[in-house]
Amino acid sequence: MTEQYLRMGVSPAVYDYGQRVLESLRGRFDALDETAEYNQCKVIAAMQKHRVSAACFAATTGYGYDDVGRENLERVYADVFGTEAALVRPQITCGTHALTVALSANLLPGDELLSPVGRPYDTLEEVIGIRPSACSLKEYGVSYRQVDLLPDGSFDYDAIAAAVTEKTKLATIQRSKGYAMRPTFSVRQIGELVAFLKRIKPDIICMVDNCYGEFVEKLEPSDVGADLVVGSLIKNPGGGLAPIGGYICGRRDLVERCAYRLSAPGLGQEVGANLGLMPAFYQGLFLAPTVVSGALKGAIFAANLYERLGFRVLPNGTEERHDIIQAVELGSREGMIAFCKGIQAAAPVDSFADPMPWDMPGYDDQVIMAAGTFVQGSSIELSADGPIRPPYAVYFQGGLTWYHAKLGILLSLQKLVEAGLTKLPEEEQK
Repeated sequence: MTEQYLRMGVSPAVYDYGQRVLESLRGRFDALDETAEYNQCKVIAAMQKHRVSAACFAATTGYGYDDVGRENLERVYADVFGTEAALVRPQITCGTHALTVALSANLLPGDELLSPVGRPYDTLEEVIGIRPSACSLKEYGVSYRQVDLLPDGSFDYDAIAAAVTEKTKLATIQRSKGYAMRPTFSVRQIGELVAFLKRIKPDIICMVDNCYGEFVEKLEPSDVGADLVVGSLIKNPGGGLAPIGGYICGRRDLVERCAYRLSAPGLGQEVGANLGLMPAFYQGLFLAPTVVSGALKGAIFAANLYERLGFRVLPNGTEERHDIIQAVELGSREGMIAFCKGIQAAAPVDSFADPMPWDMPGYDDQVIMAAGTFVQGSSIELSADGPIRPPYAVYFQGGLTWYHAKLGILLSLQKLVEAGLTKLPEEEQK
């Protein structure tokens, strides 16, 4: 095995160090397998309940009227996420689009949007109007307020209570850390926050940006009171097979408004051809619990590998996981570039490419991204990215298999060692 990894560019010293780290993680990996097994049963049960058949895989074009496969897939999603309804469409281009549809459908001029978890993900800043943009919520008369997290990353309940007013229509809760060095919230924490908001204002809509969190735990935010959960199919729930798409699950009236916003008032969920993507959507959801489990193993391995070398990692090597993202603070632009070169070198697609920072749409800072993926930008596949700004943290995620994630992590370390940006422990150096 050492020779196989050597052919892939991993030195015996780096491989041996990785194996020493891996030996301490077997028990945690067993727990991840148990969660994957639970979620696999949940998905299969939903598919069986709604009688998924080969007829559901037929392609539709044009208006897509009477699309049996599309309609049934949305029933399956609603069942898996424990909600009244779901909107699952290839016409939703990405996670930011799904969130934009949900926000713009359920906020009207004069309403206020509240983020009780601090500043949102970069690409939502223009959607909300924090950074001026045409067609932002702000431009249409929706105001915005946010409550920053406390220094330890927990919710500032007193400030949240003070921020909720009669105008507050919707609270957006970003589950994952995004490009911020703060903890990801557990389903339990989200449930506590939702309950708190509902006590203050019973009619407030609580929406959770669920990206990167699906199937990491046995419960989803919709199981603990969230009115809407929103995500991308080229992240966790697409299982690496969905080539595009997003989902919105939740209360029937709220999802119906989202469908009207996505297509047109009066048309809603009745239109939208599946374009032959149903097999990938169904099979991707079927595979998702196992794929997510492999990505989690990679994230835990990365955390322990880098933490033992003195790097700050979030979550740390022992914390429970609530999403698939692993942040590693590398301290320099050069460190981020070396790390991303290692991830790219492990890719089955475009492994020869050299990732470099660039001006990415929707971001203020240059972003570096390593992603040799079968689906462009798919972050359930092995990838790493981050904005080039202090503290120079890179965000690692994905891996359709645990073994691919392992290779990528070892190669990221190999590139850092070769660049003289870190050293292995003395026993490996010898």
